[in-house]
Amino acid sequence: MTRILVDPDNGVPPWRQVRDQLVRLIQSGELAIGTPLPSIRQLANDLGLSAGTVARVYRELETAGVLHTARRKGTVIAAVPSSGADALTDAAAQFVSQAKALGADLDKAIEAVSQSWE
Repeated sequence: MTRILVDPDNGVPPWRQVRDQLVRLIQSGELAIGTPLPSIRQLANDLGLSAGTVARVYRELETAGVLHTARRKGTVIAAVPSSGADALTDAAAQFVSQAKALGADLDKAIEAVSQSWE
């Protein structure tokens, strides 16, 4: 599988980094529909994360219809996630997470976006 990297110092929660990278890899075609993914334990071990963190990613993507898990066959890519508005929502969620990690409140975050927009 293409390499996924987790940077503990970038302010984005590890589960979100893994999720976002998987989504990008699927959208780009690097991970095609039907491609098997490592088991939760294997990917967690490879990334130095807890199994619960990777399970959260797989669960979220399975709920969205992007992944499919069958007991004996494991987890595979089931569909290409949509982009566009979903990408904007994802970017906003990532920004909010980083802003909160920096201790910003809603007003400061909105002010930062407004200043960047101009």
